[in-house]
Amino acid sequence: MAAAAAAASLMTGRHYASTAAAGAGAATSQQQQQQQQWPSVAGAQESEGTPSSDPSLPLSASQQQQQQQQQQQSRRPPLGFVAGGHDVASFTPDRIRNFSIIAHVDHGKSTIADRLMEMTGALGARTTHNAQYLDKLQVERERGITVKAQTVSLVYEHKGLPYLLNLIDTPGHVDFSYEVSRSLAACQGALLVVDAGQGIQAQTVANFFLAFEQGMDLIPVVNKIDLPAADPRGCAEQMATAFDLDPGGVLFTSAKTGQGMEEVLPAVIERIRAPGGDPSAPLRMLLFDAFHDEYRGVVMLVEVVDGRVEVGMRVAMASTGTAYEVQEVGLQAPERHPTGRLHTGQVGYLLCGIKDLKAARVGDTLYASPPARLPGFRPAKAMVFAGLFPLGGDGQEFESLATAMDKLLLNDASVVVKRENSEALGPGFRCGFLGMLHMEIFTQRLQQEYGASVVTTTPMVPYVLEMPDGSSRTLESASEYPVDTRVARILEPTVTATIICPDGCVGRLMELCAGRRGEQLEHSSLGGGRSMLRYRLPLAELAGDFYSLVKSRSQGYASFDYEEGPYRPADLVRLDILAHGKPVDALARMVARDDAPHIGRALLVKMKDLLDRQQFEVVLQAAANGKIIARETLKALRKNVTAKCYGGDVTRKRKLLDRQKEGKRRMKRLGSIDVPQELFPELMKTR
Repeated sequence: MAAAAAAASLMTGRHYASTAAAGAGAATSQQQQQQQQWPSVAGAQESEGTPSSDPSLPLSASQQQQQQQQQQQSRRPPLGFVAGGHDVASFTPDRIRNFSIIAHVDHGKSTIADRLMEMTGALGARTTHNAQYLDKLQVERERGITVKAQTVSLVYEHKGLPYLLNLIDTPGHVDFSYEVSRSLAACQGALLVVDAGQGIQAQTVANFFLAFEQGMDLIPVVNKIDLPAADPRGCAEQMATAFDLDPGGVLFTSAKTGQGMEEVLPAVIERIRAPGGDPSAPLRMLLFDAFHDEYRGVVMLVEVVDGRVEVGMRVAMASTGTAYEVQEVGLQAPERHPTGRLHTGQVGYLLCGIKDLKAARVGDTLYASPPARLPGFRPAKAMVFAGLFPLGGDGQEFESLATAMDKLLLNDASVVVKRENSEALGPGFRCGFLGMLHMEIFTQRLQQEYGASVVTTTPMVPYVLEMPDGSSRTLESASEYPVDTRVARILEPTVTATIICPDGCVGRLMELCAGRRGEQLEHSSLGGGRSMLRYRLPLAELAGDFYSLVKSRSQGYASFDYEEGPYRPADLVRLDILAHGKPVDALARMVARDDAPHIGRALLVKMKDLLDRQQFEVVLQAAANGKIIARETLKALRKNVTAKCYGGDVTRKRKLLDRQKEGKRRMKRLGSIDVPQELFPELMKTR
């Protein structure tokens, strides 16, 4: 019994000894880990003369309290530029990175921007915020796409040093590629984002070459790796094959869950070069965007290429030479935050009290003393033309529309505008857009942001008319087509369209392109059950429902992109709509000769349903090539003039009917009809 008790006591003592040793070892490893994690804190303690404790000894109460405070501080989220109290003067060019996010539509650009702002504390005390924080326009919220590039300044600490990161979130649709090109001009690198479930899409290729031409540093990112159908490795191989990028440098992220996002900003700092300006050189700034503030005037977004700018300085526009005094300067962090000055390589905003909306030209150079001008931007080339007219047509509404358009053109410099007058719609504007979606977004922004009610005429592409004498002219409106003059031939603009789709829907898309007078250029397999189709299509055929038909025939899996193609001869005629013998110039359009009867008949049927009946019979006609090709008749309203006749001879009723018939004939000869403006939006959709 005694021996057993002694053995038990010995075992118990060994157990407690081993437990204590393990506890001491755990404490030692924990403290070593803390010293590695907070070397600056430990160094500060030693410099203050605090005696370092022996790892084998237990921590005192004050040391435990200090350790808990250090742990709480390490868990605090970053404060961002504003809450962190940072100064722009502390960020030299080698600690500045300017980058953008480029990708196809709906590949997660705006969600990545949200996560980066949360990680760096740019949103401040906002514990909850709207998804896609930088998509601030109402039209962006409604459609779920980015149509306007937005900039935000982030502060991120890397290897003990804070870095100023200027992020620009860009649109993904092909119609807003000019917006992307202007944003890239203010950057030195970009995140090339690809959806792990969809792979490389058409606009991914277009954006890559846009960045490649400007010599930018690209970081490939495969996003949405949390999707059930995601194939991250396959997407990385596609990017390596298509863009010759290193597969080992691809980042795999999920902006929705946050997985892998901690690797993005360190990669931006290490793999994107710093801006290369000269801080001691005279001031030069690139104006890459602008918008109108109701109270402050024109707000200019600039990149400081050389030198620095401060409040009180006078800066001049290189295009006009007009000088302005700088009233406010600062960063977008993400809202406007005045800093008093901006230094070389930094991207921010500038307020000079400019009230003239046409004074600030996007792509211009701002300077303090006349240096060499910056290259600026290539002017945008309009691909679709349409007329915009005020609803109502009186002088006051036209002036309101002109003011609203001046404000919006400041924010969208890719639209080409000139004055136009229509017999049916009154004074208005002939506008050139980069595409059909661009036109829809522009008119929707006019209505939502400035309260302008507009009527949009049929979209029109620019045709080239070659005359028998060898001369040529550009036709931007169908109503300007010469009816009584012989035209040798008509040249229509084309596009080279690229469609990437699953193999199962290739036949349906080929049928669609052939029905739109398309010419097949290429059909190749990309592997993984995906094919690429390249067609030469008339630009006019892309108007209307072509893009939606591409999506519907591929169950949403096809992507579509196009680039400008050559002009080619086309057999076209001018289609006129006549209401009571009078042409309605706003409804005139250029159509293929074979399609003219079908389109004319469809327009007349729609007009017959929408127009109100008159006291006289109204004849609606469609004319093409000098001939009437379709007709509809709107019957007259008829009063029952025989209602008062309860009996008597039939000749009495006949006399009343003949008198009514003569009155109707006289009204038809003297009367006229106007097509109400409210009907034009519905008639424009008819194909």
